[in-house]
Amino acid sequence: MPRCLVFDLDGTLVDSVPDIAACLNRLLVSRGHIELSVAAVAAMVGDGVHVLLQRGFAAHGTAPDAQAAADFAADYAAHVADATVPYPGIAAMLQDARAAGWRMAVCTNKPVALAHAVLQATGLDGFFDAVGGGDSFPVRKPDPAHMLATLAAAGADPAHAVMLGDHHNDVLAASGAGMPCIFAAWGYSPLSAAAGAAAVAQTAGEVLALADALLPRHSPP
Repeated sequence: MPRCLVFDLDGTLVDSVPDIAACLNRLLVSRGHIELSVAAVAAMVGDGVHVLLQRGFAAHGTAPDAQAAADFAADYAAHVADATVPYPGIAAMLQDARAAGWRMAVCTNKPVALAHAVLQATGLDGFFDAVGGGDSFPVRKPDPAHMLATLAAAGADPAHAVMLGDHHNDVLAASGAGMPCIFAAWGYSPLSAAAGAAAVAQTAGEVLALADALLPRHSPP
């Protein structure tokens, strides 16, 4: 069975909060609310669009209306990479991982169509054997079934896989699936969210060495 690296998307592979915050703020303003800071929005991401909207509107003491999710999705699809970029060293790390024979997958709570749009717009789409979005399966992170289904789609299994993510949902999903998680310290969550992670990467350049240590090339079958 090939080794597989599974990645979170927002806050791990790409810095997408500037675009997410801009779209959320346009939605809030259209409903008569004031804008939120980018830092405030960064603390709201990681649990999917519907939870993001609930948190954004709750900051103004209200709840999103029935049309809010559709309006946000349409606007975000049109501005998915106005300012979104891969984090430093990510593209080189993915190239090195591919050269070393790793399979790779994305497991994100972002809707899968938007995840593909982000990957394509940032030039990362060609690296992955599977993308498991927040609407790809009946469950999403932190439910380990989301991780397991993404691994199966990539032709891999948890005994030969390592997760990289910046959110406690990533740590919980990986742990529940029986695989180690490397915490991406450059992402949106504080270091306290790394509780339970097998390792912490300060930069993308550290990821492959950590993954090799956690899952040696000649790991047991």
